[in-house]
Amino acid sequence: MEFLSQYGLLGLVIGISTFLIIGLFHPIVIKCEYFFGTKCWWWFLLLGIVGAVASIIISNVLISALLGVLAFSSFWTILEIFEQEGRVKKGWFPRNPKRKYKWDK
Repeated sequence: MEFLSQYGLLGLVIGISTFLIIGLFHPIVIKCEYFFGTKCWWWFLLLGIVGAVASIIISNVLISALLGVLAFSSFWTILEIFEQEGRVKKGWFPRNPKRKYKWDK
């Protein structure tokens, strides 16, 4: 941590890590909607709350910042899960043949 601060790399590490966390959530949204539908949204709510609380409690700047990014990426994922369902309905993403969709009759 001191090395990152001494050489001015802390912001760069936080930026790269933020990019990777957000990038990781894109396939998670697709897979969760495919296998579980929108009913998994509350998992991301819990993850976001835990991440936000942990971010407040932890004093290390790097870890606290990354937990904050994780928390708010989780909150954003709730919206994305429901939007992914719409993308599946439009045919932009594959449907899970083992699941019944609410728009099917």
